[in-house]
Amino acid sequence: MELDWIEETGWESWLGAGGLITVAVVAVALLLVMVMKLKIHAFLALIIVSLLTAVVAGIPAGQVVPTMLFGFGDTLSNVALLVAIGAMLGAMVETSGGARALAEWMISLFGEKRAPFALGVAALFIGFPIFMDAAFVLMVPIVYAVARRLGGNLLAFGIPVAAALSVMHVYLPPHPGPVAATAFLEANLGYVLLLGLVLAFPTWYVSGHLWGKVVSNRFRINVPETAFAGLTGDEEEVENPPAPWTIMLILILPLILILLNTGFDALGSVGAVDPDSTIVQAMRMLGETPIALLITALFTVIVLGFRRGKSGTTIEKTMDNALGPVCAVILITGAGGMFGGVLQATGIGDALADSLSDLGIPLILAAYLIAVALRLAQGSATVALTTAAALVAPGIIAGGFSPFETACMVLALAAGSVFAGHVNDSGFWLVGRLLDMDVKTTLRVWTVQQAIESVVAFAMVLAIYGVATLF
Repeated sequence: MELDWIEETGWESWLGAGGLITVAVVAVALLLVMVMKLKIHAFLALIIVSLLTAVVAGIPAGQVVPTMLFGFGDTLSNVALLVAIGAMLGAMVETSGGARALAEWMISLFGEKRAPFALGVAALFIGFPIFMDAAFVLMVPIVYAVARRLGGNLLAFGIPVAAALSVMHVYLPPHPGPVAATAFLEANLGYVLLLGLVLAFPTWYVSGHLWGKVVSNRFRINVPETAFAGLTGDEEEVENPPAPWTIMLILILPLILILLNTGFDALGSVGAVDPDSTIVQAMRMLGETPIALLITALFTVIVLGFRRGKSGTTIEKTMDNALGPVCAVILITGAGGMFGGVLQATGIGDALADSLSDLGIPLILAAYLIAVALRLAQGSATVALTTAAALVAPGIIAGGFSPFETACMVLALAAGSVFAGHVNDSGFWLVGRLLDMDVKTTLRVWTVQQAIESVVAFAMVLAIYGVATLF
């Protein structure tokens, strides 16, 4: 991102490096107080903090609003399309009964004895296009039904599912956190997606599957007699749900298209293909994430909509209903981009990066620790990820990192943003309530799971980053 007026006027903040860092710390603290204590909506809080930061740093009065709008609009141009189309895609999969069909097929494939593993793997696929909260509510009736049928501990089935959805929500586009962080750091979304896929299964296997076995041996929660009554509402059976392979194809299609873009980019960089040829450019266009998701959404409308006898009005209503819940997420993410734009203009990010470098803290570790601190302080993984990305983005952009290394930075931020979710996180209450855990048990089960997920993923990112720096 570039702010032309700064280059044209040669403006610099009247604050030195120490003053800029102090402003950054105070701004983040003020943001947390406004959101947590004063209960001001995060969207408004981010706008207010952005304005105050710009004024205190000495940005000329005539440039304050343009700077704020630049950050807001630049972020939305990257995030809004992906999140909105992803939400529509998820709604079509959900309402068709495809998620249930996929989960039941996984159980039949792996066998009842490995039902927790099967449900977790199904949740990894389901969690790609669907937000965690919606996907977990969708999966809970299946978890209850399987636990009741097999007479098992509810945690043995529920924790692998919840962990899988958390992993996909935190590390994989088109979820808003990783998309926004990718935009802030000007990373290659294809590399972020590829690395996210590499991280997803092993991170889930340790923090979801293995941890699920541990907690199910320590804590016993039987399926309540009134299974999910008052928790998820009435379960609706869908007649003639789609075949599991159809859902698998829908979920894999955007991955193939996006990796097509990355593949041709890599081939062009080594001279295997002409990067300027029309065919290569066309293939890369099809693999651009908004186009890939658009193609997938249209394919889903045909396969799960028109071919299954749904009217255009019904399909339109399904997709329209999907947009409501994500509007707040999109706007908050845009406001986070506004904050990031102000931080970039003031030079706070550069000052922070320089100070961390002077202390000998690698930027990738600093990014992780900043995201951890924000996560513990205010709860939301998405807010922690976007705010931390905004803080470190100028230093990373100016650091001369390779596209692969920058993608590692994005995932390091993502790993920090999920650390040890507790009572200030809505996901804490959602998982605890739907799995019939009290607060103490939720802290010992879910909070620890989130910490394990964070540490395992960051360790893998560090290892990949270390190898990347050798080449």
